[in-house]
Amino acid sequence: MTAASESIWTAVGFCGQAVFGLRFVVQWIATERQKRSVIPLAFWYLSLLGTVILLSYAIYLVNWVFIAGFSLNMLIYLRNLYFIHFRRRPAPEGSAPPQGPDGPTEES
Repeated sequence: MTAASESIWTAVGFCGQAVFGLRFVVQWIATERQKRSVIPLAFWYLSLLGTVILLSYAIYLVNWVFIAGFSLNMLIYLRNLYFIHFRRRPAPEGSAPPQGPDGPTEES
């Protein structure tokens, strides 16, 4: 590898760390605003993006320990995003069914 290639991959690694670290800043700000512990949607997307970048860097380094770790992380983040976007949470007991402009929706 050339020195330029090494520098580019080192920059990729630092970029991945920055994105991955930014997720904690996003979570901290959301928690401070709501005065309770909150995990915003951006946290999961930053986690996924940071992991993809760091996984790419680990693959470049052929570091099997980090490849395994980041691959597992990626599955967990994708699963959380799946639940957020594709699985509906049941309404709490005693709550009113969802209402559309013409009455209860198909979900009720």
